Amino acid sequence: MITVSEWTGEEALLLRSVKRESVRDFARRLGISPRTVSFWQSNPVGVCRPATQQLLDTALARCSGEEKEAFRVRLAALRGISAASADAPRPGPCSVVSHKFLPVYIGESARRLYEAGSPYPHGPGGLDRRVIGGEHHTAHASSVHIYACGVAVVHLEEICRVATLTELALWRYRSYPKDRQWAGQLLQELLQDKPDTCGSVPTEPEYVLSAYEVREHSWDAQGLDTALQLLSTPSVLVDRQDPLHVSALGSGVEDAKFADGWSHPEAVLFGGAASRGVAGWSGVAYHPRRDERALTMGEIIALELDAQALWALSSHILHMVEMYQDPVMPEAYGWRYLRGAHSRLTAARPTETAQHRVMREAILATSELPDRLRAAQDALRDSGL
Repeated sequence: MITVSEWTGEEALLLRSVKRESVRDFARRLGISPRTVSFWQSNPVGVCRPATQQLLDTALARCSGEEKEAFRVRLAALRGISAASADAPRPGPCSVVSHKFLPVYIGESARRLYEAGSPYPHGPGGLDRRVIGGEHHTAHASSVHIYACGVAVVHLEEICRVATLTELALWRYRSYPKDRQWAGQLLQELLQDKPDTCGSVPTEPEYVLSAYEVREHSWDAQGLDTALQLLSTPSVLVDRQDPLHVSALGSGVEDAKFADGWSHPEAVLFGGAASRGVAGWSGVAYHPRRDERALTMGEIIALELDAQALWALSSHILHMVEMYQDPVMPEAYGWRYLRGAHSRLTAARPTETAQHRVMREAILATSELPDRLRAAQDALRDSGL
């Protein structure tokens, strides 16, 4: 797998030399003006525009095996590294910001918490919510998002500096039980402070979903792609047979993943010339580029908050059906409510950027949330709600 993290005129001209095409033929292949190719010759260090970078990515991907190998060798020489090691990245230290989402359905008990919370802007799902501050002992920031539909989503933001991704995977799985317990205790305390809340309700989240923003790293483009894949599917690096004693599979496992350019068959890529991202069942990994038009981590967080709230809500409805019970929901949150949320999440918006659309579709596809929303919607409709 050969990738270019940022196309400049120099890399573009290198691709042209591999293709052995004239300026006019190369421009025609890319769908650009010949003057652009001529400009690269006079300004080889200039960074190509995002749209042009995507065209160059496509042109490289369509090269023959011999052309790709020639490009790899020449690119390695251009960067001053040996061709033998050019396509064999290694694990290395990195700095990431971890975002954990811990959702739980608390039903009518959420009403008083919602009234006590501070107003918060609507996310992509258009769900009414408010926020209450949390005080996690190690997190950089923590908050509880209370949704009017009866769901609480605890959000933890933590800054991590690790030597390997295996180290991060171990921390991730070992911290999950503690975080779930902490979130449950926090919600229990918040509910006890509200005299009109319903009696005892389950408050400990059943699962945690993570999203990582990669900030500082030393990988090239191929190494970064492998790292994002591993961040979104960390289970391939650890042994989880004993949930209380999660252990590393061995240092050689991560080395092999980087050497082979590993990718998960069910992970979905998103991003563009300005950024890279991967969405998987276990979470999301993203590295924003310096281009000012890059997708922001805040947009990913906004989508995940609403997605996890709706996952918890639909899971509650489907669980009641599986227990041979009719779902019980407030009048304002029946099947039409889920239909509206489904439409807002899945329908494209005129002002939506291409990067945001691809990210939204990747997260929804890997979470399978649209299917769950439709099933929960049908269950509520059958119950007359």
